[in-house]
Amino acid sequence: MTESKYIFTDTQFDSELRRLQILEQVCDPASRRRILATGITTGWQCLEVGAGAGSIMKWMSKIVGESGKVVAVDVDTRFVEDTSLRNVEMIKGDIKRISLDSNSFNLIHIRNVLIHIVDCQATLAKMIDLLKPNGWLVIEEPDFSAAKFISGTTEEQQSVDKVNQAIWQMFKDQGKDYALGIKLPAILQRLGLKQLQIENDVPISTGDSDIAKIMKLSALQLSARYIATGIVNKKDIQNYCQFAKKPTSWGIYLATVGVSGQKN
Repeated sequence: MTESKYIFTDTQFDSELRRLQILEQVCDPASRRRILATGITTGWQCLEVGAGAGSIMKWMSKIVGESGKVVAVDVDTRFVEDTSLRNVEMIKGDIKRISLDSNSFNLIHIRNVLIHIVDCQATLAKMIDLLKPNGWLVIEEPDFSAAKFISGTTEEQQSVDKVNQAIWQMFKDQGKDYALGIKLPAILQRLGLKQLQIENDVPISTGDSDIAKIMKLSALQLSARYIATGIVNKKDIQNYCQFAKKPTSWGIYLATVGVSGQKN
């Protein structure tokens, strides 16, 4: 098995920041809606696992106000290190290894993080331990098994299919589950969360859409990892990026599963 650290840690700053910012444009509306549904209000203690470029962290800090607090944890804090918000504490580190008190948070939010963790169920169990009784866990994770070529050239289809297979192989080689999102409801049910609320978003997207841009940036940043699987070559990466750029192409790049649940 190859090393299993976070795959975007060593990426180029500007490219990764752009990827995260587009990800925020795509995902923040649904994330905010799910978080608001928990009843988040002034004075809440919140934990953001995987701060990314900081949009949800900053948004929650406004809601909880000066009497509340947001703790943000990330292994890669390049894009949030300069935060000056007085009710935000930024911690650089792995959520599995940092020390936080049990029963401390009214709300924990995590997005596109668990899929990069080998033992994600142990991480989930720790987060549930950190929740106060009746506290809320809001999770959003991708399911790459939903990826599907729909319309484009035959050459593009061959390369898109290969890249999708290479993504699966890359995660498998690292001991991770590229279809984690769709399995979350059953996992959280076994961990004892109540009032589960589940959504599965499977957008059919054109090339040059925001989701296509995210996946193109990912392919460019992770091309060496994709090629290392032995499934794709440089030409396949080029064809995939062309497909993801062309407005007349159509595909499903991934699904996103959102699950909210409450601790007993």
